[in-house]
Amino acid sequence: MAGGDAPQDIRYRVAHSPAAWHAATARADFVYRLPNATREAHLSTTAAPGVLALLALTPIVTVGVLLVGFRLPASRAMPVAYAVTLLVAALVWRVTPLGLVAASLQGLLLAATLLYIIFGALLLLATLGASGAVATIRDAFTGISPDRRVQAIIVGWLFGSFIEGASGFGTPAAIAAPLMLALGFPAMAAVMVGLVIQSTPVSFGAVGTPILVGVAGGLDADLAREAIVAGGWTARSHLEHVAVRVAVLHAAAGTLVPLFLCAMLTRFYGARRSAREGLAAWPFALFSAFAFTVPYLACAVLLGPEFPSLIGGALGLAVVVAAARRGWFVPREVWDFAPRRDWERAWMGRIEPATDARRAHMSTARAWLPYGVVAVLLLVTRLPSLGLGAWLAGVDIGPASILGSGIGQSFLPLYSPGFLFIVTCVVTYGLHRMRAGEIRQSWRVAASQLRGAAVALVFALPMVRVFIESGPALNASGLDSMPLMLAQTAADVAGQAWPLCAPWIGALGAFVAGSNTVSNLMFALFQFATALKIGADPAVVVAVQAVGGAAGNMITVHNVVAASATVGLIGQEGALIRKTLVPMVYYCLLTGALAWWWAA
Repeated sequence: MAGGDAPQDIRYRVAHSPAAWHAATARADFVYRLPNATREAHLSTTAAPGVLALLALTPIVTVGVLLVGFRLPASRAMPVAYAVTLLVAALVWRVTPLGLVAASLQGLLLAATLLYIIFGALLLLATLGASGAVATIRDAFTGISPDRRVQAIIVGWLFGSFIEGASGFGTPAAIAAPLMLALGFPAMAAVMVGLVIQSTPVSFGAVGTPILVGVAGGLDADLAREAIVAGGWTARSHLEHVAVRVAVLHAAAGTLVPLFLCAMLTRFYGARRSAREGLAAWPFALFSAFAFTVPYLACAVLLGPEFPSLIGGALGLAVVVAAARRGWFVPREVWDFAPRRDWERAWMGRIEPATDARRAHMSTARAWLPYGVVAVLLLVTRLPSLGLGAWLAGVDIGPASILGSGIGQSFLPLYSPGFLFIVTCVVTYGLHRMRAGEIRQSWRVAASQLRGAAVALVFALPMVRVFIESGPALNASGLDSMPLMLAQTAADVAGQAWPLCAPWIGALGAFVAGSNTVSNLMFALFQFATALKIGADPAVVVAVQAVGGAAGNMITVHNVVAASATVGLIGQEGALIRKTLVPMVYYCLLTGALAWWWAA
């Protein structure tokens, strides 16, 4: 993709790539970034004035204070944060009124896209509940192990990683959280598990999109191209070189993620509130970690960035389920939640797990078959070699330029995971021999449950897009966008210790944009240029940017809202972010330290 491509050409290439689901949300980032990518000022690590950096931080601080500090629900916090972002963008960055409106409309289109996915996930859960499959699945998991720590690892870490590898875009949480709710987890615990696993597999999610589109698109500028060629690399070989470093850093940090899951589950939702009960499952947690990270790393080295999460998740799931059935590494003492009557009210959502409906003819294989259909559909539509994804992505009803601003937004209704969820529901009607009344009821239930997420998302996504679109293409101040201003200031302060800070910039990008791919698009070139300036290895610094962007997915507001909506949990976004901050901080600290040592 050449730096001089017209915005329409860039949009076409991104929207019609078979692995472009993330990048379809990021077209405008190309528009404002690429024309400026070769400007010396844009690539310089000279910091913006401190006051501008503080003002650029205001929208993020507002979100954090309201959600985490004052514990307001996202439905009340996000409208305030959106208003603050508009004021800073208009008064300080001098973004044009047209730009503010266009970016806000783009955010609304993104919100509709995300609600489409949420509705599909809710409908699938309601369908399986009505058919009786939920009760059968619960019994099957209890048959593998009644231990909730084991169930969380199998469903969240392994099955979720496989779904991330196939689809990305928050789909694992949308599938894993409702499934764990159906297994009898508190709604809040199910969402927490779904969010924490949005880390290690994310950089290779959607068949490698954060690397193939995010990093590749972010480094598509003269400075990076010249340095890559001078180092003896081709664009593809350098991307694979970066991908291997991403996988190494993820494997190092991700090895402890299943143990984090267990400790957080018992600490926050156990009767004794003891992390020790979770840590007691360390043999199974570490075994499950290596069952995923070893094939994950091998795929990155041998096959490239498309398949680490996909193959790692599939192989890990097969190995760990087989081992758990035989009792290998499984904790001797079974851990379970306290009786439901003793749960805190905040833990429970508006959706009750349907565990009483059961049909005599429903086998375990038939109950699980819809999830297999989802996995297959996600896989065949995300593999470029099959061409089906490109055909589905050809149906694009999004505007190329909202109000003539140059900001566009693709909506790919047939490529979306939401559509695949709905198709799976239709297939399930036949597989589970559902009656017309059951089908109608499942649609009513899903539609009523969707309303809770709508308010927060219709303000969160416009806020994010105004924040990102505040760059020179839409402002009269000549200032770089707010995210880039923050990154430049951080680089100036850190100096030679920049690799320690690099993952936090990636996490910042993911927090405000809700996407590792978009974070890489925004900051990969900046990270590359900063590494050159301080004499560090650019491949390692870009890699830890991608890793930080994956870790930031754990606390992204719209991921939290979306995952919560799938289990009917409304108003607990701040509490969830406070919990998932812990593994996110761990992830950035460890990978930053490793990158600092490695990049020297």
